[in-house]
Amino acid sequence: MTSRRRLTLLAVTIAAAPLVLGGCTADRDPAAGPAKGHAAPPELTVTPGDKTREVPVSAEVGTTVKGGRVTAVRLTDDKGAQVKAEPREDGSGWVPSAPLQPRRTYTAEVTATGDSGATTTRSTTFTTMAKSTKPQITSTLYFVGNRTYGTAMPVTVAFDPGIPKEARADVQRRLFVKTNPPQPGTWSWLDDGTQVYYRAPDFWKPGTTISVRAGLEGLPIGKDRVGDAERTATSKIGRQLALEIDNATKQMTVLRDGKQIRRIPVSLGKASTPSSSGKMVIMEKHERTTFDTRGDPNGGYVVDVDDAQRYTWGGEFIHSAPWSEGDQGNTNVSHGCANVSAAAADWLMGVTQVGDLITVKGTEVELQPGNGWTAWNVSWDEFVRGSALPVPSGLKPVPPAPAHPGAVAGGSPAPAPSVTGR
Repeated sequence: MTSRRRLTLLAVTIAAAPLVLGGCTADRDPAAGPAKGHAAPPELTVTPGDKTREVPVSAEVGTTVKGGRVTAVRLTDDKGAQVKAEPREDGSGWVPSAPLQPRRTYTAEVTATGDSGATTTRSTTFTTMAKSTKPQITSTLYFVGNRTYGTAMPVTVAFDPGIPKEARADVQRRLFVKTNPPQPGTWSWLDDGTQVYYRAPDFWKPGTTISVRAGLEGLPIGKDRVGDAERTATSKIGRQLALEIDNATKQMTVLRDGKQIRRIPVSLGKASTPSSSGKMVIMEKHERTTFDTRGDPNGGYVVDVDDAQRYTWGGEFIHSAPWSEGDQGNTNVSHGCANVSAAAADWLMGVTQVGDLITVKGTEVELQPGNGWTAWNVSWDEFVRGSALPVPSGLKPVPPAPAHPGAVAGGSPAPAPSVTGR
């Protein structure tokens, strides 16, 4: 969603489309029919319906207009205070900037104007439900405010338990991203519903400001659960940096703005614990941390490491490994991590950011979807297929050109589980 100004639900002008909330209002009906020679006023429906009770605190004001457009909206609580909100980009509703309060009454007044200038005004009063006692789905927003991220940083929301397929569209409608300057993107779900990623077709432009809102508090999710919390964050994108690791050469190439600035010898995962090949993103940076793998099938050790940068949930890091410096550049001896020298690890910590892209190629296994922030490990065509809502036409993939006669069809190998390494 691109940048838009905040509204106080007063005198806004935007095209309107249907919202999924049920119900309609019937007060302030226009005359039964227009006088002869006068244009008919627009037909206007507002949701939630008048006198509706037990409305979720995640409710929005929705409108349907025929023969005109919405020109004014005002939402107030039962004390007469105005409620701040923003219009949806498609005009289908006005979203309060914070969850509504439980067991409170709200009134929305909406005016639509036809092309001839004739107007229709409708109002609706509704009451929100008490705080839900249903089990919550826990959400985690992996995008922290007041940070500077790399250009490959996807906005990631994780869920426990995963969101059922039939509920994903409702959840996705409550996930908002604004970029300045505008760089539209879309959301894409993992098959199990445990993570959803937002990215644009290409990497973020350096200097972009990204604002995120996961407005899930009180949202009904399926029949038995509700969303847990309201989460927001605004951060910026920094300069472009990428790391490319080639198992064939045992070298890491560090690129800034597409130009090589350093090559670093590495030792990747040995044959019994291979590293993952694919496009990953730096997720965490630790000046010092402890690897404790005593519960892992291929683990059993505890070791302190310096200058560690995580890029998979399975435990793959770039980190200082002075014990393997003699192998770096020629032999793989790790448990899946990218071992580099102490000096190189210290230097990398000074130039990388969370959200920088890491590409590993030539290892024995492919990166498993969801093993880290894997939004870039698929093509844009495949990524948009993971959206639970229709993708705007400007973001839909361009149909591929016809294959050249004699071309051989191919595909990516099936992903395999990644490992925890050292």
